[in-house]
Amino acid sequence: MNRHHYGLILAGGRGTRFWPRSRKRSAKQVLNVVGERSLIQATIERLVPVIPPERLWILTNHHLREEIIRQLPEIPPRQVLAEPAQRNTAPAIGLAAHILHAADPEAVMGVFPADQVIAKPAVFRSVLRAGLKGAAAGHLMVIGIQPRWAETGYGYIEFPSGTTPGGTEPLAVKRFHEKPVLAKARRYLAAGNYYWNSGMFFWRARVLLDQLRLHLPQTATILASLPPVASRRFVSELAQAFPKCANISIDYAVLEKASIVRGIAAGDFGWNDVGSWNAVYELLERDAQGNSIALESIALDSHNNFVDARGKVVALIGVRDLIVVDTPDALLVAARNRAQQVGDIVKALEQRNRHDLL
Repeated sequence: MNRHHYGLILAGGRGTRFWPRSRKRSAKQVLNVVGERSLIQATIERLVPVIPPERLWILTNHHLREEIIRQLPEIPPRQVLAEPAQRNTAPAIGLAAHILHAADPEAVMGVFPADQVIAKPAVFRSVLRAGLKGAAAGHLMVIGIQPRWAETGYGYIEFPSGTTPGGTEPLAVKRFHEKPVLAKARRYLAAGNYYWNSGMFFWRARVLLDQLRLHLPQTATILASLPPVASRRFVSELAQAFPKCANISIDYAVLEKASIVRGIAAGDFGWNDVGSWNAVYELLERDAQGNSIALESIALDSHNNFVDARGKVVALIGVRDLIVVDTPDALLVAARNRAQQVGDIVKALEQRNRHDLL
């Protein structure tokens, strides 16, 4: 292990597309939607062979901080920080870079979402080491995932023509592309040099701060004004300063503008961003009729359904392609091909002031 290597896990999202199980105080990243461990526990588990717990930091919100500390006793509690306000990834990553650079001017940091599934962690760790190596050389490193289908829900990284997956050498990034319409996604898939943007990044903390000063100077100045994280004034001053930062992603703020961006065109390490209940369905074992349901439940002439109703027998008759998620106070029934719209239910509940269901 390199003593200058650090990890930042971004765990502040609400996971609205996983309602009704995902709520403000029990959001997707702290749930065991796939397997016995929560998504954030699995994230830590695959990182610690390369970056030890004492050099992992987590940025979340005040609703989830205590639950994350409870789930991850190996992480020092002072390294689980709550954002005073949601300001997207650029201020969040900038804050962590500011803290790490102050503690270690040679810090090289990886940035990881808390809610992804990696089915092949050993292969992933080879990519992780390549990302850290490229970052140590001064690059802003991104990780591209070889697309397995024409996906419209992900952004894309365009590598040079002829790029093949599985290498670990930094490649030039020609351009970042927004989530495409289906026809364009099919062209990207056919071209072979367009990769899904994994949302994982690597860079020297110092280099990232330099880029923020260049491309997002007002936010950089705000973050630079904060006292050391060990100071008694840190939490109160962060609460005053952080909401003044720009609400912008690191992609828009820095990566699409910087000239030192490089990428790894990764092969298959079983990456899935688990973006909806349908993504969970695709990851789980299914019966001969394509249903993902508990063993005690019954499915008659029913196909390709996903049911999460823990502790309850569910009986299906003559239905197909449904999502059914049951909790003590809410029930979701949705078509699988509309799983991305579950977040709209949360918006509707907010409009109705049903905060008891949020």
